[in-house]
Amino acid sequence: MATDLLPPFVQALLQAERYAHPALDIKLVQTHISMVILAGEYVYKFKKPVNFGFLDFSDLDKRRVCCEQEVLLNRRLCPDIYLGTVKVTAEPGGGFALNGSGPVVEYGVRMARLPEERMMGHLIRSAELGHAHVDALVEVLADFYRRAETNDEIARFGTAAAVAVNVLENFEQTRDFIGQGALHQEQFDAIAGFARSFLARESLFQRRIDDGRIRDGHGDLYSANICLADKVYIYDCIEFNQRFRYCDVASDVAFLAMDLEYYGLDDLAARFIDRFVQVSGDPGLMEMLAFYKCYRAYVRGKIGLFTAADPAVDATVRVASTEQAGRYFRLAMRYAQS
Repeated sequence: MATDLLPPFVQALLQAERYAHPALDIKLVQTHISMVILAGEYVYKFKKPVNFGFLDFSDLDKRRVCCEQEVLLNRRLCPDIYLGTVKVTAEPGGGFALNGSGPVVEYGVRMARLPEERMMGHLIRSAELGHAHVDALVEVLADFYRRAETNDEIARFGTAAAVAVNVLENFEQTRDFIGQGALHQEQFDAIAGFARSFLARESLFQRRIDDGRIRDGHGDLYSANICLADKVYIYDCIEFNQRFRYCDVASDVAFLAMDLEYYGLDDLAARFIDRFVQVSGDPGLMEMLAFYKCYRAYVRGKIGLFTAADPAVDATVRVASTEQAGRYFRLAMRYAQS
C-alpha cells in the first residue's frame, strides 16, 4: 500500500487509536472514486476529490452532499447497514479525529460491517453460490423495482437519446487507453458500432417507457455490492448522478447477469434472468438484455482502467485492475457479436 500517497487524514485513520470502538485488523480498500476503511465492526467510506465529468467530488461540500445522498438512497435496501455520515476534523495541536471539535476536513459514510465470508463475490470464488441465493435475490429485487419511484422526469432517462449519453461517453473516456494492454482497437470499434446500431432502434426504448420500466433503481448492481447473510443485503447504489440510477430495470438486471457470466456462471445468470422475468412479469426485458450487458461490461472495463491509472494504488492493484479490464472488454465484445 502506497501510504505516503494517501491523504493525511486517511493515514491517521489507519491507526486503531483513532476510533472510539475496537478497530482490529484495519484494512484500506480503494476504488477509482473511494477510499474504504474496514475497522472492526464498522466501515468508513470516503470519496476521492476527483472529477470525471460523470461525477464531481472535487470540493468538500459536493462530497458532503453525496455522502448524505448515499445514506438516504441506500437505506431503501439496507436500512440497518447505513448508520449515517461522519466528519473528519483537524484537531488542535495536530492530528485528526472522527466527529471531533475542530474544523471539518472531510465527510464520510459510516456503515455496519457485513460478514466477508457471506459476500457474493466470496461465495462465487468458493463455488458456494447456488440457485437458492439467486432466487432470494430475485424476490428482493422484484419487490424493490415494484416499489421504486417512477414519474415523467425519471422516465425521460429511458429514451434512446438519454441512454446514448451514458453509453457513448464511455468510448470518449477510454479512447486514450486503446492499445495500452487491456483495450484493443478492434474491440473498441466493434463494441461502439454495436451500441450505436442498437441505440438507433428508438421504438424499443419508447416501449420500455410506455411499460413503466424506467425506475429510480440501483445503478451499480453486481456481486461486489451484495451480501447474502441472514438476509439479502444490496448496498452501494449510485448516489452521485441521477442519470446512472434513473434507468431501465433491464439495465440493472443485465449488470448482475453480466457479472455472473464474467465469473463463468452462465447457468446461474440464465436462472436469474428467467426467474426475474417470471416474478416481475417483464418479458420485454429480454429484448434489451444483450445491449445493456455490453454497456455494463464496458463500464466495468473502463473503471478498471481508471483504477489502474490512479497513482495512489499500489502495483498489485494496478496489475489486477488492468487484467480485469481486459476480461471485461472481451466480455463486452462477446455481447456485441452475439
